[in-house]
Amino acid sequence: MKLDDVPQDKSRSFEGQKKRIYARNADGEYTSALSSGWEAEDIVLDQAIEEYNRFRREARQRVQQGLASPLEYHMYAHRMDVTVLAQATGFFRWQVRRHLKPAVFKRLTPRKMQRHEEAFHMTAEQLRTLPPEDKSQND
Repeated sequence: MKLDDVPQDKSRSFEGQKKRIYARNADGEYTSALSSGWEAEDIVLDQAIEEYNRFRREARQRVQQGLASPLEYHMYAHRMDVTVLAQATGFFRWQVRRHLKPAVFKRLTPRKMQRHEEAFHMTAEQLRTLPPEDKSQND
């Protein structure tokens, strides 16, 4: 991208801030430039957030039906997936997938539970329960 083409669409998600990106100057060399955002970024970000909200709603239903552990709900509520949660906790992905099963999650050792607590900045009790349903997030 050329320096003159750096998007300046005043992205809502940037909240008035700017981010540094790289572009080519008139000599064809890469240099850094500030961007106030790009409309396409806002659209994609909104879609991603809605997708995680859908995952969260579906996870709540699975937890209420006894098909998933509350950890799955919290994972999506924090906009994580199995890979990100594995990276945050230091567990392997297959271990995280096992922790999403209610029977396995109930038997987690305090040490393993602590790793999830640290990743979510939540107590074990908070991780073991679903928060009250927020009707404003169910649209």
